[in-house]
Amino acid sequence: MIAIRHLLALLALCTATLAAAPESLPTRAEVLHSIRIVNEHWRKTHPKHGDAFWNRAVYHIGNMEAFSVTKDPESLRFSEAWARHNQWKGAKSNKRAEWKYSYGESDRFVLFGDWQACFQVYFALNDLAPDPLKTARAREVMAWQITTPANDYLWWADGLFMVMPVMTRMHHITGDPAYLVKLRAYFDHARDLMYDPADALFFRDAKYIFPKHKSSNGGKDFWARGNGWVFAALPKVIQDLPESHPDRAHYLSIYQSMARSLAACQQPGGYWTRSLIDPDHAPGPESSGTAFFAAGFTWGLRTGILPKETYQPVALKAWKFLTTQAIQPDGSFGYVQPIGEKAIPGQVVNAKSTADFGVGAFLLAAAEMARYTQAPTPSPDTGDRK
Repeated sequence: MIAIRHLLALLALCTATLAAAPESLPTRAEVLHSIRIVNEHWRKTHPKHGDAFWNRAVYHIGNMEAFSVTKDPESLRFSEAWARHNQWKGAKSNKRAEWKYSYGESDRFVLFGDWQACFQVYFALNDLAPDPLKTARAREVMAWQITTPANDYLWWADGLFMVMPVMTRMHHITGDPAYLVKLRAYFDHARDLMYDPADALFFRDAKYIFPKHKSSNGGKDFWARGNGWVFAALPKVIQDLPESHPDRAHYLSIYQSMARSLAACQQPGGYWTRSLIDPDHAPGPESSGTAFFAAGFTWGLRTGILPKETYQPVALKAWKFLTTQAIQPDGSFGYVQPIGEKAIPGQVVNAKSTADFGVGAFLLAAAEMARYTQAPTPSPDTGDRK
């Protein structure tokens, strides 16, 4: 059950929405223009291809989503070049006996989800031009992983975004139901470890669970980007699952509960602060979490899973912040909290704060908004789940 304060906040949000002039839905051309200026700036200022670790992978996940609506050949070439640079692999160790899934940035951490997010990009590229090489490493790694007895692969909130969509796509590619069985086991572990049903939000990992960890005001500290990872991951899972799959309703319930809580935490300026229910812990706008939330809300609106009258104002206020404050005149994307795992009081996050994963989050949100601007009005919990 969601905390009473969140229900009251959501009621206040709905009342304010009725009283205020609503934000207008952008045109598809306006959305595509925002994608172009942000992506062109990023490619121009970051032309070199790095490794396949999570932060670069998330940019390319967003870039491929952007390509799906823009058909910009430069975007496609950029992700293809990155994939070839990394040999269509994540962590590159071939010695299964040394493969690990605890945190690690070396090639031994093949089973660590931050090295598996790249597979989402390779799958998208393979969809456009099939080649067994593009999915070979993903098949090797994930087929091995699901034979292991451990179910605690997703022990941090970010991992749900990195790994869950890989599992559903592997099910599509192979037809093996074991991927969905293991996915549910992984998710149940993450949910039981990090999810607070009273507030319908996720702690980032075991270190931040209340009351072991508290915000500067003594309350629960739900990190915005951590919840953004989850809220952006669940749509990818829900849309990939067969309509009749027994686990779909569970993922959908968590997604809808999070939507209610997150809407109640949105600030008047359209953004979310780094600590969701304690804005004073680390005040001010943060764009990566906001972009992930915008993507999640807009997907829910487009598919009819979220009611338009309640949640379109939330998505449009977030979009206005992203396009009028986070995007800078030169096309850079600001207000991205640096790589980390928590809201840090006093940390500077401003118009010059940018990062590859933040740009990827924006591209993900923008692609969803582009689809929404031309989507027919769906019936509740139906419609295009692409």
